[in-house]
Amino acid sequence: MAAVHELSPEESSAVLDLASRAAEADGIAPLSEQTLLDVRHSEGEHRLRHDAGRLVGYAYTDGESAEIVVDPGFRRRGVGGGLVAELLAANGQVRIWAHGDLPGAPELAASAGLAPVRTLLQMRRPLDGELPVQRIHAGFTLRTFEPRDAEAWLRINGLSFADHPEQGQWTMEDLRQRMAEPWFDPKGFFLACKGDRVVGFHWTKVHPDGVGEVYVVGVDPSAQGVGLGRTLTLAGLHHLKSLGLSAVLLYVDAGNTSAVRLYESLGFTRSRADVMYARP
Repeated sequence: MAAVHELSPEESSAVLDLASRAAEADGIAPLSEQTLLDVRHSEGEHRLRHDAGRLVGYAYTDGESAEIVVDPGFRRRGVGGGLVAELLAANGQVRIWAHGDLPGAPELAASAGLAPVRTLLQMRRPLDGELPVQRIHAGFTLRTFEPRDAEAWLRINGLSFADHPEQGQWTMEDLRQRMAEPWFDPKGFFLACKGDRVVGFHWTKVHPDGVGEVYVVGVDPSAQGVGLGRTLTLAGLHHLKSLGLSAVLLYVDAGNTSAVRLYESLGFTRSRADVMYARP
């Protein structure tokens, strides 16, 4: 099946509906935020599998990584395997995410000759107890994001995540798309400054189910080592707690041991893992 680079409004709606059905059945969203944005804005490369006119399988790739979702009622019928085979035929080095690494994912990956190459942890903590006191190193200040900070934020984001395969590649359009989302709230987007220069940030998010998220935290390498990461994280946690939320989650690469230790010191525990599979 040939890939398409533009989805009609009807196709986009069908993909979003398919993802919703799978999330309801599995308790885990099968597609990432970026993929859902690209579905809605018709970007990236899309593969659709139908049965009697109904969308039962979907695969997305940005050229490097990919995601797949199969209708819960059509699993173990070769739909997922067919989509994996198509992705690998088009690009043998593509890496495929399994969100939540559900029981069928390792089996499907192994049958295609794929092995785990990356693990993204989801960590959570309740917000109904006391939070550590927030302190900031002398010479730095905290304030919230304003539209005029967009270029400065992109610069710091790129520096903070220079080696990160997704976050470090954000563009102004990526930022604008998220600022246009209903959940965007500049009051929950914190910046650390040294004088007039932005040197760190913590962008929070509130999910429709009322769970907060440490959406992304970054610190300019030139300002690391003075505890800004902890200060910024706590600024966001105190903000989310002030909204009356009961819990907060975050995502962090399992290999980023320093970040995992920081979050564990702030009361986060491991909740689940998303696993990326690729050819060895």
